[in-house]
Amino acid sequence: MSEFNNKETINDQELEFDRNHIWHPYTSTVTPLKCYPVDKADGVHIKLSTGETLIDGMSSWWSAIHGYNHPVLNQAAHQQIDTMSHVMFGGLTHRPAITLCQHLLDMTPANLEQVFLADSGSVSVEVALKMALQYWHTKQGSSLEGTKRAKFLTLSDGYHGDTFAAMSVTDPDNSMHKMYKGFLPEHIFAQSPSCYQIKQGQWPPFDPEHISDFSQKIAMHHQEIAAVILEPIVQGAGGMRIYHPEFLIQVRKLCDQYGLLLILDEIATGFGRTGKLFAFEHAGIEPDILCLGKALTGGYMTLSATLTTKKIADTVCNGEAGCFMHGPTFMGNPLACAVASASLDLIKQDDWQHQVATIESIFEQELPKLETHPRVKHARWLGAIGVIETHQLVNMSEIQALFVANGVWIRPFGRLIYMMPPFIATPEHIHELISAVAIALNSDHCFQAEPL
Repeated sequence: MSEFNNKETINDQELEFDRNHIWHPYTSTVTPLKCYPVDKADGVHIKLSTGETLIDGMSSWWSAIHGYNHPVLNQAAHQQIDTMSHVMFGGLTHRPAITLCQHLLDMTPANLEQVFLADSGSVSVEVALKMALQYWHTKQGSSLEGTKRAKFLTLSDGYHGDTFAAMSVTDPDNSMHKMYKGFLPEHIFAQSPSCYQIKQGQWPPFDPEHISDFSQKIAMHHQEIAAVILEPIVQGAGGMRIYHPEFLIQVRKLCDQYGLLLILDEIATGFGRTGKLFAFEHAGIEPDILCLGKALTGGYMTLSATLTTKKIADTVCNGEAGCFMHGPTFMGNPLACAVASASLDLIKQDDWQHQVATIESIFEQELPKLETHPRVKHARWLGAIGVIETHQLVNMSEIQALFVANGVWIRPFGRLIYMMPPFIATPEHIHELISAVAIALNSDHCFQAEPL
């Protein structure tokens, strides 16, 4: 039996155990950052054991778009767990998976007809890359080792996950994974597009020069490229950069010109975050392979999906292996699928467009005011995404403590203070998040000592 009690509030003994034995993401075991104990999360609020109630500005890393403890998602989980929490997906199927895949095909472009369910966003990317490799393996009739198309073209400042293939298409020089350079397959990286800012629903004119490096790279290397992979419109953890839809339009045209597959990683941007259901809709294009995750279950549990065309799926399966060579143990988990279907029902029924537009309008009104601060390099926003890029690196422990003291949960990284609130956040909630950021900008101890 555990030495810890089962009371709702986490005690000091449990926190000490956590500090000494639990390795949290992107933290050091030598100098661990303080972790704040959570007793409950409800709506847009995170309630700490120490008594504070925080407005969540992160949606649990983009995923909890409906907020926490949602009655519809709770009901879906309760009903499904009483029937079947899991069963292997090899040789078996079930209604939750069928219903979810029907939802996904209804919501995505008509060219996408095959759905592969996986465990996480990183695995969704792994699946997409393997699909592209097996596709060309069949087309070329050679072994994977001997294939001429074993490279991927992507963008600098991009991020696609923490597993090895996903890391290999993440910026090798400017990302959190740069230490793995030399161990990972080496792919082709084009210059990331310049940041643009939509205002009052209008994008500024696009500079054709911003596609030139990508165009040159694809022209030079197209015979060795299996696919292009990128995050549409918003580059997430690689820099929170927002780029012009015309860039994506031109990428689609170049892929068509050279006969290359286009993989779009919508794990972070999918399901309304940018003001469109999917970010690629800003450009009016269609992917050949689409990766989805994060908000798929409304933040309740891990699940992802990789969608592709019938042509690509059939080509893969007509190859040497006779099937797609991937099969996660928890693929198509019924409990996750049931909650995901309920989440997608909410998206279809709820006024998410109005909710996101309201958040965007507040960002558009308030974030430019912060851009005048001497500590701020750039302010940008799109949909329910608000970003303040600073000249100095943040002091994570100090700025986190300041945010908690001011009743918000915002977790910056590097020089980026960003907000991804749940769609249900009210204008008052958004203003409180922005106010806390303004307070942090005026606090010297929240930033590392380096010249402005």
